[in-house]
Amino acid sequence: MMETGMQTVHKVRSVRPVGTRAVLAELDGMQDVLALQSLLAASPLPGQLDVLAAAETVMVVAESAAAARAIGSRLLGLELEGPVENDSALVVIDTVYDGEDLAEVAELTGLGVDGVIAAHTGQLWTVAFAGFAPGFAYMVGENQLLEVPRRPTPRTAVPAGSVALAGNYSAVYPRRSPGGWQLIGRTAARMWDLDRAQPALVRPGDRVRYRAVRELVEVAQAPVSAAAEPSTGIRIVASGALSLIQDLGRRGHGGLGVSAAGALDRASIRRANRLVGNASTAAAIETVNGGLAIQAVGDQVIAVAGAPSSLTITPPSDAFSDDDDCGPAGHPRTVEMATPFALLDGETLTIGAPEAGFRSYLAVRGGAELPAVLGSRSTDTLSGIGPAPLAAGQLLAVGQDTASTAVGNPELQPDFPEPGSVTVLDIVPGPRDDWFDPAELESLCSQEWQVTPQSNRVGMRLAGEPLKRSREGELPSEGTMAGAIQIPPAGLPVLFLADHPITGGYPVIAVVIDEHLDRAAQVPIGGSIRFRVSPASGTKEVSK
Repeated sequence: MMETGMQTVHKVRSVRPVGTRAVLAELDGMQDVLALQSLLAASPLPGQLDVLAAAETVMVVAESAAAARAIGSRLLGLELEGPVENDSALVVIDTVYDGEDLAEVAELTGLGVDGVIAAHTGQLWTVAFAGFAPGFAYMVGENQLLEVPRRPTPRTAVPAGSVALAGNYSAVYPRRSPGGWQLIGRTAARMWDLDRAQPALVRPGDRVRYRAVRELVEVAQAPVSAAAEPSTGIRIVASGALSLIQDLGRRGHGGLGVSAAGALDRASIRRANRLVGNASTAAAIETVNGGLAIQAVGDQVIAVAGAPSSLTITPPSDAFSDDDDCGPAGHPRTVEMATPFALLDGETLTIGAPEAGFRSYLAVRGGAELPAVLGSRSTDTLSGIGPAPLAAGQLLAVGQDTASTAVGNPELQPDFPEPGSVTVLDIVPGPRDDWFDPAELESLCSQEWQVTPQSNRVGMRLAGEPLKRSREGELPSEGTMAGAIQIPPAGLPVLFLADHPITGGYPVIAVVIDEHLDRAAQVPIGGSIRFRVSPASGTKEVSK
């Protein structure tokens, strides 16, 4: 902020790199956050992919490293005049004030129960940012009368529709989920509904008024008619440990609390799609650690890329003969990885346990035909958006998402992590490495970290010698991204992957470079990782 005559000009205080393809703008307060968020929404900067506002920061994700550097420089020169006027109607949320923590909030604030209700309904709330889950909106009020701490021990399950307070924010839980906010009431308002043209009931910058009511009116949802089973496609015979529909993900919805999701090994899904002549964006199956078996319903063209595994095709049972002289059609055969092949009607393909790596991608010519959600067919395991995990007996329809009239030639694959090996991942320090002494960054890079069984598509939880912070307290929530290495209070890193939450409150000591995220996706449970500061990491801070 600086004075020019009698007028105060607000500017971005500093910009920090977040890996190679994002920057974090630090601001002086919520009004500046709202102002910058509105400005970037109205006039996107060249190369801007997504904007994630938080308590005191705005993170901008770019399409390339060069675009991120340019955006960082541009942000420092912007003048923030205040939030752009929002032309949306005021959103009224009917609330029954009978929450489990209402009496405690009344005591903490000294307002009494009636005073809490009056304070909550008597002020206008502004949606500052989204996070935690799709439809979960952090709303800031006009005063600090209801500022209360989070519960010392979070609940394992908070009911959907719970109206809550934490810090200086109010929010409504859009779905049943764990949470540590103080519950003061409940609402029937559907904060997130994919059947609406705009799924989020409220978005950053919207104004909200809570209205006290004695009872809630539930709006009945129209029954969903069962879709007819397709006549051709691929049937799931066995789903293995976990098999999901994935594509290249959904970008640009961070403001709604929705992460990109998508395939963890993007190079492998692209390769599988390319081999069968699909568009790079076609939906395919991501499967973990082998065990997936599919049967062709109608003749299909298939390719499998990713973790090298045995691929065995068995004919339909009626192809076998009681004759001792049964022909070749009655015997299983094997096919190669990263090679297109025909899977004839009734034949079954089984993917064996990987010889190296962890995830494989099965593409069928035309792509898996499923409804797109926010522009993508990918499954987001954190938010529940997208298709459910595949199950035995399910028949997937095949679409027409092709890019070529011909299939591709067999391709060579890169090396994948072998059992007992150590996978090296390059990192860029920061944006919050200043929460740690230099020796802790050295410790991050000098030891081998083991991937624990608690790891999933949200993040890889790592075991090793814990890191120690040099600061007390907690960091206000701020935007985060795939590749971020968060350090919770216990000191053991969590490497965020594609289904990560949009915002996080633990300091990020470093970020894995985008080019190495595919490599990270192939490290199995129990595998080892070593981090290395990227030679191209540059300076920690863009500028002040």
